[in-house]
Amino acid sequence: MSAHSEYGKLKSIFIKTATAAFINQPHIEKHWEPLNYLGEPIMQTAVEEYTAFETILKEQGATILHFPEDASVNMDSIYCRDAAIATNKGMIICNMGKAGRVNEPAAEARAFEQAGIPILGTIMPPGTLEGGDVAWIDENTLAVGHTYRTNEEGIRQLTKLITPLGVTVITVPMPHYRGPSDVFHLMSVLSPVDYNLAVVYSPLIPIVFRNDLIARGFALVEVPEAEFDSMGCNVLALAPRVCLMVKGNPKTKAALEQAGCKVIEYEGAEISVKGGGGPTCLTRPISRA
Repeated sequence: MSAHSEYGKLKSIFIKTATAAFINQPHIEKHWEPLNYLGEPIMQTAVEEYTAFETILKEQGATILHFPEDASVNMDSIYCRDAAIATNKGMIICNMGKAGRVNEPAAEARAFEQAGIPILGTIMPPGTLEGGDVAWIDENTLAVGHTYRTNEEGIRQLTKLITPLGVTVITVPMPHYRGPSDVFHLMSVLSPVDYNLAVVYSPLIPIVFRNDLIARGFALVEVPEAEFDSMGCNVLALAPRVCLMVKGNPKTKAALEQAGCKVIEYEGAEISVKGGGGPTCLTRPISRA
């Protein structure tokens, strides 16, 4: 088993339910606009969507662990990938670039410690680093987006922590796009789903990085412009070429199937689209086969 993969079969994973993150409708009403959600999530529908989402994960046979409700964090904690990075020597605790999420790393660290999962290190201010900017290209190569959420100092600290594990860090300078208030991570435009297949939105990928993926042997499933905002590019590999994605992206789904993938869809209007977090964001994989 390894933590250094985006596409091996899921063996253990942390998630945080809509009930634990969104709390109730009055809580949502108070916080969704300050957190820059696209719309106000409907609590009952969100719970229904999340139950179906978790059922899909359970069907894969992975061990599922839950982050508990925590008064120190807010709605965005449902997107639990962002606050930590898994390595073969323990978790790296992030330091969030979004002000409304600054307490999430410490909350996740408490859960990891309670579960007996070691902590390899912590990103300290002024460094910022979010898990959505980090993607394993292979066992020994980690791509990190330099974004408004992940800065140069955060990448320096990450590199120092992970280089002793035999890992090379590739920094990917990301474009301004919609600016600092938008949720725009490296994994907004890249989802590896096998050792030689990745889902990409090429208009927002730096040319040098896209060429590097091709040179490494990756075939690219191109997401059309019409399916970028509906999170066509945010695809979680449950196993090699077994893909989980938000409903509403038929062209990307068809392209994945043409590439030999099995595609499973879930309803994500409340838990994914409104908050800008697809299935990769909703999960913190710990280990894969």
